[in-house]
Amino acid sequence: MRLTDDDRWLMGEGTHRRLWEVLGAHALPEGGVAFAVYAPAARQVRVRGDFNGWDGRAHGMVRHGDVWELTVPEAGPGDRYRYEVLGAGGVWQEKADPLAQAAECPPANASVVFRSEFRWTDDDFVARRPRDWERQPMSVYEVHLGSWRPGLGYRQLAHELAEHVAGLGFTHVQLMPVAEHPFGGSWGYQVSGYFAPTARFGDPDEFRYLVNHLHAAGIGVLVDFVPAHFPKDAWALGRFDGTALYEHPEPWRGEHPDWGTYIFDFGRPYVRGFLIAAALYWLAEFHVDGLRVDAVSSMLYLDYSRGPGEWVPNERGGNENLAAVALLTELTGVVHDDFPGAVVIAEESTAWPGLTAPDGLGFDLKWNLGWMHDVLGYLGHDPVHRAGHHGELTFPLDYAWQERYLLPLSHDEVVHGKGSLWQRMPGDDKQRADGLRALLAYMWAHPGKQLLFMGGELGQTSEWDSAAGLPWELAADPLHQGVTDLVRRLNAVYRSLPALYETDHDPAGFAWHTSDPGRNLVAFTRTGPGGTLLCAANFSGVPQGLDTGDGEWAVLVDTADEHADVHLGGVLALPASTVMWLFRSDHTENASPA
Repeated sequence: MRLTDDDRWLMGEGTHRRLWEVLGAHALPEGGVAFAVYAPAARQVRVRGDFNGWDGRAHGMVRHGDVWELTVPEAGPGDRYRYEVLGAGGVWQEKADPLAQAAECPPANASVVFRSEFRWTDDDFVARRPRDWERQPMSVYEVHLGSWRPGLGYRQLAHELAEHVAGLGFTHVQLMPVAEHPFGGSWGYQVSGYFAPTARFGDPDEFRYLVNHLHAAGIGVLVDFVPAHFPKDAWALGRFDGTALYEHPEPWRGEHPDWGTYIFDFGRPYVRGFLIAAALYWLAEFHVDGLRVDAVSSMLYLDYSRGPGEWVPNERGGNENLAAVALLTELTGVVHDDFPGAVVIAEESTAWPGLTAPDGLGFDLKWNLGWMHDVLGYLGHDPVHRAGHHGELTFPLDYAWQERYLLPLSHDEVVHGKGSLWQRMPGDDKQRADGLRALLAYMWAHPGKQLLFMGGELGQTSEWDSAAGLPWELAADPLHQGVTDLVRRLNAVYRSLPALYETDHDPAGFAWHTSDPGRNLVAFTRTGPGGTLLCAANFSGVPQGLDTGDGEWAVLVDTADEHADVHLGGVLALPASTVMWLFRSDHTENASPA
């Protein structure tokens, strides 16, 4: 028996932060494997696997409180296994281990005994993880590992992805969910194994290699975390011990009407502890630098995707899911306490107040989906029609400091018939290239951190297809190479100018210079240590003039590539469909990027 009384007490309270150390399958130094699974309503549990010819009758587990345990001397690392659970209703089910640290490659679904032999070499990188990240540059490259370069495993991805991302100057990668999931078409957002990196690309130590190598290249690693819901596959978490153990027992709260999945019972102590431990696991065992929490809106509201009569108000009479609010607040607090410098990001589509406030839910950043929707909507119009939509461009700056934001041009914006970013720009190929470069330069200058989904740096001409690779051949086309070159240039200049990140969340660092609906022209300044950047954006499709005022400005970025690295004052000539960054330094040595 491996669990102590303290373990059981913490588990019952929902405060056992390292569940993976006491539950699951653990290869013992003296040989054999200790198995432990939480199944309080089960009548009997057996373990079957490679070590017993998949006949569990000789390996019945022993109940100790709510946990079933057994040490199998014949088992060892690499063995596949499942639990046979005689549930509360008297029916036997085969179940994967909820705390398995490895699994078979889908569509197979057995759990796998795994013992890590990896030796980390990223101590310096982890030690340098900034505590004041909000005053640091953050530009994120979002990646779906299966379609970045199909056929590569974690080790090959480590080298090719690190070279590409470092070459473009991004500070972080964000990996779409890598936790094990049965259906590839969910892109990882329907998780069956919260403690197991997907076996599609290798074993857990090979995933560790990927993170370690990215750190060696100076790149932080964020991963998607999905605590909102899980799939209904019969062998997974659902009805695990014959009861609604992980999901909420009331169908209107326990089943998601949009996704056909189960919703976790956020108020149950063990479930709360399970989810928080799963989040900590990726930080502790895989050294990731932060979590992007998916579908937060679906967790926060009892009436999410439900009409009148399909939900019941909380005890205060409101539509807030108070149990989910408590869970998320506890999760962010524990992450920050246990892993100072780790970033927790919310994908949340409503105006929930105080999402990133220290006295609110405690997230570090929120995806600014309003900015994404408005700016893409504005630029999707032909320039001749943009004047009537000027507010879509300027409105996000009315609330830019209400939360701490990350501006996302994510995978969600290049699927489901929306078209790629390239396709969403009006005009011919030359105009689309101009429009995409202008969008990216405007985004990088705008208050907030940045995220760009893979393929955006190539000017991908078709929607993202998770079953196909990126169109790398576009790099041979000068129009598309121009987009890539601009992303590289933006990241280099961005990282060299504290005005673009040290006062990112301070309205005192921002001021309007020009907002002219009739001319589709905007310009604003970002001020911080070292000087001021003027971002001038001409979205009219025809050349424009802009009075820059007194003083001399250096042009650091010009999406039309006609004025780069020259000094000027007075009236600035802005080519059609261009964004220009001009810098006036308080210190001459800071006037150009390092």
